[in-house]
Amino acid sequence: MKRYLQVLALAGAIVTLSGCGNLKNSSLANNATTTSNTKKKTNQTTNTGKNGYTVLLKNGTYQVSPIDGLTATDNDNSVDTHSLERGLVNISKTTYPTSSYTFQEGQYLDASTVTDWLARKSKNNPTGLNPTAGTKKHYNPYYLEEIVEQDYLTGSGSKYSLGGISLGLAMNSVDYYTKTKNGAEYSVTISRSKQRSEGIKMANEIISRLRKKKALKNVPITIGLFSSTSKDSLVGGSYFAYGTASANSSKITKWKSISEKTQVLPTVGGAKAVSSSDASSFSSFKTSVQNYFPNISGVTATLRYENGKLTQENISITTQFYGYEQIQSFTRLVLSQAKKYLSNDTAIEIQIGSVNDVQALIAKETADSSYQVHIYGGE
Repeated sequence: MKRYLQVLALAGAIVTLSGCGNLKNSSLANNATTTSNTKKKTNQTTNTGKNGYTVLLKNGTYQVSPIDGLTATDNDNSVDTHSLERGLVNISKTTYPTSSYTFQEGQYLDASTVTDWLARKSKNNPTGLNPTAGTKKHYNPYYLEEIVEQDYLTGSGSKYSLGGISLGLAMNSVDYYTKTKNGAEYSVTISRSKQRSEGIKMANEIISRLRKKKALKNVPITIGLFSSTSKDSLVGGSYFAYGTASANSSKITKWKSISEKTQVLPTVGGAKAVSSSDASSFSSFKTSVQNYFPNISGVTATLRYENGKLTQENISITTQFYGYEQIQSFTRLVLSQAKKYLSNDTAIEIQIGSVNDVQALIAKETADSSYQVHIYGGE
């Protein structure tokens, strides 16, 4: 078991919650009141843009979840983390509308509890959700890799109350293990149907446990089932089902399926593109920007599809130049080619940078918004 420490900047949280943060639309509102003699504790909120949640701060501080980064094994893929959190926010919008609820990272599950839940069940750990290891001939994999909690609050000013919570359960699609200490590594593939059945069983057990907490006894609990990718995957995992236990219910009776796909372009190894049209558009964009400067190291894209529709395209351009005017002119070129070749109907983020530094960011956070441009150290 290991704890991954993350440096969490407020700006990063805003970008995550809004898909791609529009900094021009962000604001910090102080909802606190003070008396002439005594300062009360303050609540502040950040407005993350058109489609994002307002985020609650306490005394100007972003509240990090105490279970942030806890995993069951070393199976985790770093690109899964963003997909796990972002996808849960999107699922939560179906139950907790952004116009009525305020976001806060989970504060009701503690590290000790979740550490035990992620471990294998045993005499010493009866609350473990993962099965016993089994035998050398029949290995039982770790099904549950990670739990993410998000809280959704109602209220304003100095008074906020919990309106509901969401949990993301990251289910392993591949589990890695050794038969002897420091021995050869083996792997076992876990089918989607097995992920689903184990995930539903664990979800209902978790809900039953949470209902014993006074604060969680009468609020909706939404749970999403997430399929984690293999350790060497270039793309993040995706959610495949979710459901909500209504207030007072200790079980989710109806699960909804989600169809999500993620792809990296250009494809490798003869892999087929999800959409030949999107692949062709990206190829034209890639060629146009690479022809502008001879020292462009690479242009890659990660595309996310929901129910067959492209919903997000993130492009990374690696440069080998550092001159101020070079970066300025190249950014303008990239912007013009993005407008020319890339989809007008999806959120797009283009990051330009050297191996060590981000040099510019071009993004539109929704399908119908306009591009925003920021050049670091420049305009």
